[in-house]
Amino acid sequence: MSSTRIYRFLFAGGGTGGHIYPALAVAQQIKLLKPEAEILFVGAKKKIESRVVPQYGFNFRSIWISGFSRKFTISNILFPLKVIVSMLQSLLIVSKFKQKVAIGCGAYVSGPVIWASSVLGSKIILLEQNSYPGITNRILEKKAEEIHISFDESKKYFRDQKKLKLTGNPVRVNLKIIDREEALKQFDLDPVKKTVLVLGGSGGAQTINDAVANSISELIQNNIQIIWQTGQFYFEENKMYECKDVRVLPFIENMSAAFSACSILIARAGATTIAEVSYLSLPVIFVPSRNVAANHQYKNAKAISDASAAILIEDKNLKLSLSKIVIEVINDDKKLAELRKNISAFAKPDAAKVIAESAIRLAEAI
Repeated sequence: MSSTRIYRFLFAGGGTGGHIYPALAVAQQIKLLKPEAEILFVGAKKKIESRVVPQYGFNFRSIWISGFSRKFTISNILFPLKVIVSMLQSLLIVSKFKQKVAIGCGAYVSGPVIWASSVLGSKIILLEQNSYPGITNRILEKKAEEIHISFDESKKYFRDQKKLKLTGNPVRVNLKIIDREEALKQFDLDPVKKTVLVLGGSGGAQTINDAVANSISELIQNNIQIIWQTGQFYFEENKMYECKDVRVLPFIENMSAAFSACSILIARAGATTIAEVSYLSLPVIFVPSRNVAANHQYKNAKAISDASAAILIEDKNLKLSLSKIVIEVINDDKKLAELRKNISAFAKPDAAKVIAESAIRLAEAI
């Protein structure tokens, strides 16, 4: 077999950074291992993947599918039509691209694409980032050769245990710690002051935003500065807080700079955030979202908090306790060092490479 044989890999999924960034991490590793590989991402047109994937240098195609809302909406009436059209679009994309392996990254958008890929003969890999697997991956389980999970707790939700691999959540190869002073320059902030980084996920988090807005004056009075990602939806209502010590941004593109600048992070306890802060050994205050299946963010954060590797604040307590806890912890160098050391034990830095090697091995077997 010629060593110049070119393999194609298709990635399907998105909707949130928690789904798309692990997929990008695996795609990056495939390109490192097989530079000649051709890679295509398929996602929804108006979601984060349509903007972020091209920034990473990968080709992107969209299908019409959207999620099913729990409330009555016009979109729900169109849902059956969207599914049918998206299946046809997926069949057309897959028949033209002719990939050897398709990698489903979770969320509704991966459903039609992975189905079409299976019908047309692709080997299937699924990535499950959360402790409680999404419904799409549970439906697609029977079509997969391998399912790579991040939490041992996920195993009980799948029928075929032989397909499961406890690999961890992939982290992007370009995510790294840089010089702190240089990082703070990128945000035009003071290198002498302690810095809080606030992340509510790619979509933002209202309760975190409200608590930060409520705490800004007290934090600034205590010589603390803030880098605050509000999420696009919440930016307009919070941009008024921008000042010498506060940077208010709808979305942060350069996460390496943001992570490097921060003395402590405030964030949701999504699986991708956990993987990234563990990999980078960052002190973090987790505020688990209550709007997730099986309360899995709380379970994730509780396990890490119980290991003295993070601070856990529940949503209901956040507004009253945030400033007090931030001021107390950020000025305790011993506590910050303990958090850094302990959270690194949760890192699985080789996850992306392991999954990429599996994808390549499946492609070579065809």
